[in-house]
Parts: sequence; C-alpha cells; structure tokens
Amino acid sequence: MRADRHEPLARHALAFVLAGGRGSRLMELTDRRAKPAVYFGGKSRIIDFALSNAVNSGIRRIAVATQYKAHSLIRHLQMGWNFFRPERNESFDILPASQRVSETNWYLGTADAVYQNIDIIEPHRARFIVVLAGDHVYKMDYELMLQQHVEQRADVTVGCLEMPRSESSGFGIMHVDANDVIQSFLEKPADPPPMPGKPDKSLASMGIYVFDTKFLIDELRRDAVDPNSSHDFGKDIIPYIVKQGRAVAHQFSRSCVRSGNDPRSYWRDVGTVDAYWSSNIDLTDVLPELDLYDRSWPIWTHAEITPPAKFVHDDEGRRGQAVASLVSGGCIISGAALRRSLLFTGVHLHSFAKVENAVILPYVDVGESARLANVVIDRGVRIPDGLVVGEDPELDAKRFRTTQQGICLITQPMIDGLKA
Repeated sequence: MRADRHEPLARHALAFVLAGGRGSRLMELTDRRAKPAVYFGGKSRIIDFALSNAVNSGIRRIAVATQYKAHSLIRHLQMGWNFFRPERNESFDILPASQRVSETNWYLGTADAVYQNIDIIEPHRARFIVVLAGDHVYKMDYELMLQQHVEQRADVTVGCLEMPRSESSGFGIMHVDANDVIQSFLEKPADPPPMPGKPDKSLASMGIYVFDTKFLIDELRRDAVDPNSSHDFGKDIIPYIVKQGRAVAHQFSRSCVRSGNDPRSYWRDVGTVDAYWSSNIDLTDVLPELDLYDRSWPIWTHAEITPPAKFVHDDEGRRGQAVASLVSGGCIISGAALRRSLLFTGVHLHSFAKVENAVILPYVDVGESARLANVVIDRGVRIPDGLVVGEDPELDAKRFRTTQQGICLITQPMIDGLKA
C-alpha cells in the first residue's frame, strides 16, 4: 500500500502499545494492577497518554499487548477506548498473553510480544508500525516521527530525549551522527555514556519505535529463531539494526506537543513512588509543564459519571476548602482543609481533616481530624479518625511504605495492620 504524498502517514500506521509491565518500583501501587493501569492526573490512567497521542496524531488502528495482572487495565480499555469503528477503517485490539505461538511461553520480551501477534497485525495491511511503551506520561505527535522515518529512509526510527546521566541507567543510551543516524546503542548501561559536549547528559531511548511493517516482521522472525536472543527491542532488535541496517534517532523536542509558547518538553517515567507523587503534585502548579486543559490535544480516558465536587461547612476551623489543588468529580470536602493536593474521583474528606501534598486515588475516605502530609493513598483506603502521617518520619516508616524523599504510600492492608 502506498500513501498519497498529501495524506497523513498516520492513516497508514498501526500503533502497537506494550502494556504488560508490572512496574515493581511503584511498590504496592502495582500489587493489583499493571503499571500502565496506575491512576494519574485525577481522571486518567498512565496508558491513556500513549493512546491519546496515537489518536490525536491520526492513528486509528491500535493494538495493546497486556500481561501482568491485566484485569483492571483491560476493563479500563474496554470502557474508555470502545469508540473505534471498523467501517471507518478503525480498530482497537486488546492482546493478552495467550501462548499463541508456543504452548509453554508467555511474552518473553517486548519484541516477542509483537512477534506472537503477527497473525493479527498482518491483516491490517498497515504500511507502518509504531511501537509504543504504555507506561510514560507525555504528549507527542507521532505524525512528525513518521515523516522523518520516511524522509530519512530509516529501517527503524527511535524516539529519544536528552536525560541527566544520573537518571539514564534504566534506558537505552545512544550516540548519533550529525544526520541523526544512530552509531551505537547500549541497553541500560550501569555507567551511561555522555553526549558529546554535554558531560552531564545522555541521549536516551523513549521506547518508541517506527518501522515499515514488512521490515519489522522479517526482523521479528529472524530474532525469534535466535537462541541467544532475549527477544527484546532494546536489548536485541535495535542494536542489531544499528549494526546491520539504518537506525535513525528522532528527537522528542521535534514532536513534543506543548501549550502556547511554553518551551519546555514534558516527558516523565513515573516508575517510582517519588516520581509518581511529584509528577501528580506538579499538576497543582499555576502553570504546570503538563497541560491537562489543552483541548487541542485532549487526553482521552474512561470518564465516570459523577456529580460535581462539593465543599461544605463554613465555620471557623471547620471550613470545606481547597487551595492550589485539583479535585475530581464526586469528591466531598466536608469541613476539611486541602492544600497542594490532587484528589481522584469520589474522595471524601471529613470534618477537621487537614491534607497537604497528597495524591489520593479514587474513593478514599479520610476520617475526622486526620492530618496527612506528603502521602500517596491507594484506591478505596479508609483512613481512621485522627490518623497523623507526615509529622514523625520514624513512626511513619514503621507503619507505611516510605521513600527516600519522605513520601508515605498508604494501602488498606497497612491501615488494617494498625488495628492488629
């Protein structure tokens, strides 16, 4: 299939989203859900950003590969992403690991997750495949990346961004020439090499790849029979193409979707509790780097039907109020004080409670006179009356999961343990 030169390339692309990872560094937040299904930003899940980028870029054929504890993720996808219509040449496939190729193997790696679904991919007859990680928060126009892929006649185009060396060891690190052709690629090096002229920076892979479909399928079949391969894009497929073919880097700054005249390029791997907390709290800034209010590039999600947020009581010391905070639908702030916090759907704060620097997931109930600071509270937790968190670090560490930055992660089993 040849695309008309005036037609968006995204119309001829299929987005394949890798959403099977656990995200173990998020600790108890991923005990019951995969990392892409973790809540973010008041209404969304992390995976909504990659999916919304695909839709907003013009890609209307999407496949999502799931594996680890996928029930909540699959349910979210079914409820929030069910608007694709086959008669408009649209599709949305959810692809749980189902031992399609081998009766003994689940998805062995990121490349194997695509390989095991070749029989589903091929009938789409898409000219391009855009492989996406489903666990990062950012806004990006993939059409611009597709254009570069075609213009530079690349075998693979790899999305990349500059990152502090101190934070780069968990990513693929590359060197490129003046034409953005990748000269070397190291997957998760212990000592990430610096960029030329920028000793404190490394050029890191975003886990976003564009391939011509036929080329990718040939590479996956070659890799599948290699006994020495771990069947992973970063460890095997990309380094092989760098050596044997033409791999090109696409700088995120070229396709990042920004708000107004804001020069900043927002991308976050919210893979730790500290990073997750800070990325959500950052949304309470007057002008946050990530603009959730930009209607030209909306973040699609499953939106629950809820009543408006409600603030009640107006007595001194018992006033329902929120300052520098995001409060979602269905929340009731009943005589409680909220500051620099983000509340997801259906949270209830009772009288005399004081909450600051908190990320509170859906349907949490905070009891009377509780004082909570610097916390992440998992969905559905019932905070007892009078509980104090965030004022005594040693006590907090004995009762809850605490991080290097002093953030407390609170789950219902931890609360239940207080009563034991």
